Formats: sequence, structure tokens, C-alpha cells
Amino acid sequence: MTAQHTQNTTLTWTVAPEPLTGPDAGALARDYLAEVAGRYWNRPVTEAELDEFIADDPGSELVRPTGEFLVGRYGGEPGACAGLRLLDARTAELTRVYVRPALRGTGGGAALITALEEVARSLGAERIRLDTRTDLVEARNLYAKHGYAEIPAYNDGPYAQHWFEKRLV
Repeated sequence: MTAQHTQNTTLTWTVAPEPLTGPDAGALARDYLAEVAGRYWNRPVTEAELDEFIADDPGSELVRPTGEFLVGRYGGEPGACAGLRLLDARTAELTRVYVRPALRGTGGGAALITALEEVARSLGAERIRLDTRTDLVEARNLYAKHGYAEIPAYNDGPYAQHWFEKRLV
């Protein structure tokens, strides 16, 4: 499965599955964790802290048949990532959605969401949920723009402050 989203006539986003253990996927996932943790703590995150985060949540469910991890490439260069995991037979959850800051506004988020919705459907999901924080304004705007509506809390994640859902059927 490969999804494409064209931003302009010279550069295109391509999105495809890649193992989270791969070099590009792993680097993007670390960048994601560094940004969200750094924004939460209001300080840079150390490499040791990143290693601990990854050890605590290696993303082993982000592979088929329980999920998928995608890498977005802009003009062939890795610039975005996102994961999807099944919560139950009909519900998928977005996680680790990230576009490098220099590439925000170029269509990477839209390309990831489109591809993740295809993955969710292929896994039998009828809806997608996600949680996010108040300070992640870009993420909340992206989800709302793509038809995700705020819902009551469906989990008690320590960093969750907003919950969203989109029906796929």
C-alpha cells in the first residue's frame, strides 16, 4: 500500500509501511517523542529519556495484523510518520502522528491520515480514535480538518486531554 498526496508540481508526499525498527522510522519516532515530551516538560529531552520511552513502549503492536507504522517521504526524504493499532475488532487508534516542523503545511499530515484510514479499513475497523493534549494545537487542528470530532474520554492516558473519533463506514 502506497498513498500519494501532491502539494506542488515538484515535490510529492509518498506514504508506505516501514518497520518501526528501521532507521528512518526509528529516527522519526524519536523526533516525535522528543518534540511531544519536550513541549510537555518545557525543556529538551535527553537521549537517555528517549531510550527509556522507547523501552517502555516499543510499538510492537504497530505491525500487521494488529496495526501498522507508516513513514511519509517528501521528495523522497523521510519527513513524517504515524502509527495505527487496533483497540478491538472495529476500533483503531492513531498514534505517533508526526510531521517534521520544517515540512508542516506541505500536506504530510493529510497524506498520513488518508493512508492510515486505508490501513484501518483493511484491518476491519469501522472507526478511528485518538487522544492528544491541549498544547498540541497543530494536531488538534489537523484531526478536526479531516473529520475527526471530539468525543468523551475513551481511555485514561496520563497525557490525554482531548479525544477524537471518526467513523469510517
